[in-house]
Amino acid sequence: MLPYGRQTITDEDVDAVAASLRSDWLTTGPEVAAFEADLAGWTDGVPVATVSNGTAALHVAYAAAQVGPGDEVVTTPMTFVATASMASILGATVVFADVEEDTANLDPEAARAAVTSRTKVIAGVDYAGHPIEYDELRKVADDAGALLLADAAHAIGSTYRGRPVGSLADLTTFSFFPTKNLTTAEGGGVAALDPEVMKRARRFSKIGMVREPEDLRRPDEGGWFYEVPAFGVNYRLPDVLCTLGRSQLRRLGDFKARRTELVARYNEFLADVPGLRLPVQREYVDPAWHLYALRVLDGRRREVYDKLRAEGIGVQVNYIPVYWHPVFEDMGYRRGMCPKAEQFYSEELSLPLFPTLTYDEQDRVIEALRQILS
Repeated sequence: MLPYGRQTITDEDVDAVAASLRSDWLTTGPEVAAFEADLAGWTDGVPVATVSNGTAALHVAYAAAQVGPGDEVVTTPMTFVATASMASILGATVVFADVEEDTANLDPEAARAAVTSRTKVIAGVDYAGHPIEYDELRKVADDAGALLLADAAHAIGSTYRGRPVGSLADLTTFSFFPTKNLTTAEGGGVAALDPEVMKRARRFSKIGMVREPEDLRRPDEGGWFYEVPAFGVNYRLPDVLCTLGRSQLRRLGDFKARRTELVARYNEFLADVPGLRLPVQREYVDPAWHLYALRVLDGRRREVYDKLRAEGIGVQVNYIPVYWHPVFEDMGYRRGMCPKAEQFYSEELSLPLFPTLTYDEQDRVIEALRQILS
């Protein structure tokens, strides 16, 4: 089965991980700080705290934003469930706002209409790697007195009006799952503009432990001493995985270039195929394409999905509208809330896209689509 996404692991990656396994540090060692410093090179210097996965990154970001009972988080339904569930798990009410008809990103005007006096965070998602409308959503967040959070699980390496994703929102989360634009096997990161918010993020992700003498209630106990002033979780990303991430990050530019080339090739050879709507790219963004998310029209998405998979082409659907999941239905959310997102879902199909995808493999996908839709 040709997958829709695949990690790109080289001998260089394997050698780096092997060296880490032979070192004195498997976790909580120097590779963690080194990887975080390397990541900051892609966020215009905004600090990044590494965590165990992308869902953990969202949990940490919402906790650092001090989201809790009585607060509301405005977000998109066209995302993986964690964008919403990690706010719910902290006691907040999730308010879903509809998406832009073309990009499937959170619509700034829909977000503005969803804001109330209880809005604490507005969370957009850089769907498929295409950046959200950061400037417009920043205005909405500032007017509401809320923080802007970007779920950039798809978008490390993307830029918006010349500025890198990770430097644009108050909080930005990343995922380093194998199918993403770089991988640490499992892993994620949280970037924060405000040093105090970053301090809260780091503490929450490390069990709430405090060691800095100036922050201890009893600073004279000894060098071994630490305190837990507020509860946290253990979301540490170990050195051995940070080593893999550092090796991968050195090739992120190449990964992005190859994905861009493959997207352009899909666009060229699928342009005349009837019944398809191809992804859009706004002129002021430079996406690090994670998905090639086209739309199959005329109610034929299920047919195309089934036929392609029967031919060994592992297409995927990204995503089920979040409030369709039973856990949200049981809280009173109902279908029909965000019609543009639901229309997008009914047509969306992600074609194989990863740096090692060959032209022959891509041609196989293109020809299969042509035959089904001709």
